[in-house]
Amino acid sequence: MTKPRHSFSSISANSSAVPHIVIIGGTTRASSTSERLARHCERLLQARGSTTAMFPAGELELPMYAPERQQPHPVAEHFIREVRRCDGMVIASPGYHGGISGLLKNALDYTEELRSDSRPYLHGRAVGCIVTAAGWQGANSTLAALRSVVHALRGWPTPLGVAVNSTQPLIDEAGALSPDIEHQLSIMVQQIMQIAQWGRASDAALPTRELATGT
Repeated sequence: MTKPRHSFSSISANSSAVPHIVIIGGTTRASSTSERLARHCERLLQARGSTTAMFPAGELELPMYAPERQQPHPVAEHFIREVRRCDGMVIASPGYHGGISGLLKNALDYTEELRSDSRPYLHGRAVGCIVTAAGWQGANSTLAALRSVVHALRGWPTPLGVAVNSTQPLIDEAGALSPDIEHQLSIMVQQIMQIAQWGRASDAALPTRELATGT
C-alpha cells in the first residue's frame, strides 16, 4: 500500500497558537477542479501560519463505513487521528446529482469514530465548504447539502461557502485562479482561521461533561 502523502507547514501543530486544518476533496480524476481549489486553500492556510493535512480523493477510496468493523482501514485511522486534533476543515466536493460525492460522504461517515470524544464529531470546528458543478443549480444545491452534513456533525460552516460553476472559466493558461474565485477562497480561509481561534477559546472554557453531552 502506498503511504499517504500529507502536507504540513513548518510550524508545530502542538503550539496552542497554531490552528491545524484538515483538507479533503476532489475526485479521483487527476487535477480535478475541486482538488485544485482544495490545494489552493491549503496554500492560503499555510501562508496564514496554519498547519495542514491534505487528503485528496485518491487517498479516500475507503471501505464503506461500518461501525461494527473491528479493524479500521489504516488510511481511515490516520484520517480520524488528524480530524481528532484539528481545529477546522476544508471540504471540496464535486456536485453529483444535487449532492456531495459518495466518496467524500463515506469519509465523513468515519467521523462516527469520534462520537465518544470530548469534542465529538466536528464539534466546534470551522468548516469551509467548496462545491464545483457543471451549472449553478447543481453547485448551489450541493453546497446546501454539504453545509447540512457539517451541521449534523456539529461543525461550524463558514458564513461564506464557495459554489463554483465549472462551465465558466476558472483557471487561466498560466494556472492562476480567476480573481473572483481567488477572492472568495481568501475570505473563506480567513473565516476558518477566525472561527478556529474562537472555537478553541470557547472549548477551553467549557466543562468536559458539557462538551461530551452537548448540553
